[in-house]
Amino acid sequence: MKQRIITALFLAPIAIAGIFLLPLKFFMLFTATIFLLASKEWASFVNPKESSSSILYFFGFVLALTLMLVPVNSLWSATGINPIVQNGLIVASVWWGLSFFLVASYPKSSPFWARSKAIKALFGLLTLIPFFWSMIVLRSVNIHHDFYYGSGLLMFVFLLVWAADTGAYFSGKFFGKHKLAPNVSPGKTIEGFIGGVISSMMIAFVGSILLDITADKMALFFVAAFITTVVSALGDLSESIFKREANLKDSGNLLPGHGGILDRIDSLTAAVPVFTLTYLLWLV
Repeated sequence: MKQRIITALFLAPIAIAGIFLLPLKFFMLFTATIFLLASKEWASFVNPKESSSSILYFFGFVLALTLMLVPVNSLWSATGINPIVQNGLIVASVWWGLSFFLVASYPKSSPFWARSKAIKALFGLLTLIPFFWSMIVLRSVNIHHDFYYGSGLLMFVFLLVWAADTGAYFSGKFFGKHKLAPNVSPGKTIEGFIGGVISSMMIAFVGSILLDITADKMALFFVAAFITTVVSALGDLSESIFKREANLKDSGNLLPGHGGILDRIDSLTAAVPVFTLTYLLWLV
């Protein structure tokens, strides 16, 4: 626990500084670095016994291809977000719907995908590519008029997830009795999940004030925050089934006390794309 706290105290300021201080192009490089580190770890899910180089190069190539299709200066137009990006976020939401099925039916559903490297690589792309683009989209919202507004939106999602994780940990520790997904992550409980949702809704209340959400969109904002919180738990559970199939305790060892990059961003890989899509469809 001590090592986890020390690492968290080191990482949190870096993440916050990156979100609020970096110009968009440098923030893209910052996020691309996270993407590549996470891709390297996902390669161990695809095949723990082989080098990660081929998967890393492939994921990097796909990311570069999407950057050529959607240059940063064409991300937004007078009519809104680039349709390629929006359609990609819709595909990501469909993926997380499928991911719910994979988690809920695990281990019965695992024979259909666990032996296929191609399918597991595809799952990785569906997880990480939308995460990259949704980070960029949220950060860039209204950036030419208010440099920090998009930073506030992105920080809000991070705080939602952190509050959910913290609330779930303490609620589960003191009140947890009923397993949430015993075949996937035996330590998680329904009581912990509920505690995490309550903690996140407190953050949503504060966020609605700081982000100046108008009265006519307040209900939609809280619905978006609730959906994001629920989906963040799915991101965590989804990574767990891939680690189980690969016989791995952690996705990596880059972060002392925390495991790998994926172990830190698993909830965010689901939460950020889903919140971004709901924001674009309901709150813009």
